[in-house]
Amino acid sequence: MAKAANSEELRSGFEEHLEQTKGHAQRLEQIFSALGEKPSGKKCKGMEGLIDEGKEMMEEDLEDDALDAGLISAAQRVEHYEIAAYGTVRTFTKILGEEEAASLLEETLEEEKETDHKLTELAENINVQAAGSADGTGEGEQEEEQEEPQSRRRAPARRGKARAARA
Repeated sequence: MAKAANSEELRSGFEEHLEQTKGHAQRLEQIFSALGEKPSGKKCKGMEGLIDEGKEMMEEDLEDDALDAGLISAAQRVEHYEIAAYGTVRTFTKILGEEEAASLLEETLEEEKETDHKLTELAENINVQAAGSADGTGEGEQEEEQEEPQSRRRAPARRGKARAARA
């Protein structure tokens, strides 16, 4: 996703999160080691689907801002999935009295929430720019609409671009 991002700030955010994710994996290994277990598991079909959606987004023929908006949307869906998973496992570890594991998972959970927050902040600017590009008003400039009945307004031509704005 970092390579596909057009916004330098978004690209940098993706790269930072990749490094952070390596730390998350190390924490999980630390937890398994402390519990005397070996990490194993099966592929998560839900996460796999979210990643596939992100890949599809990158293959679309979108304007730069629309692509970045779509990448943010895809990344946030992944973050929300991770937040749910880490929150659940953290709660289980607390119930089982595994305070060290709970603390490590809490740290990861907070990092995931912070990433989601950063993506939301980026979206507040990038989505406006994408909307401006899609309706022809330029770099985020807002066109004042004339008062017309809703049924007479034409939606801007956005074939393919509307997907980027879906969340």
